[in-house]
Amino acid sequence: MQKLVDEFTYVKLVRGKGLLNAVVIEARTANDGSPKTAWELCLLLRDNGLLAKPTHGDIIRFAPPLVISEEQLMECCRIIALSVKQFA
Repeated sequence: MQKLVDEFTYVKLVRGKGLLNAVVIEARTANDGSPKTAWELCLLLRDNGLLAKPTHGDIIRFAPPLVISEEQLMECCRIIALSVKQFA
């Protein structure tokens, strides 16, 4: 997750412990003038197969199930990375 902060300027911070993480997203304006907030990124995540909860307008919380395999976790990370790239 920290790699996303290093690669994308609008991903400001990753915080949390263990698998309970959150990312802080800098709200931006798209080329067409529409807002791009944590909500819009959550919609991309959903469309790509992962549910996440936006809070406070700029934070996305991740809370995976208590039982998750490493393979499933890596798939979640892939979906997060894909969605962040699409958000650009």
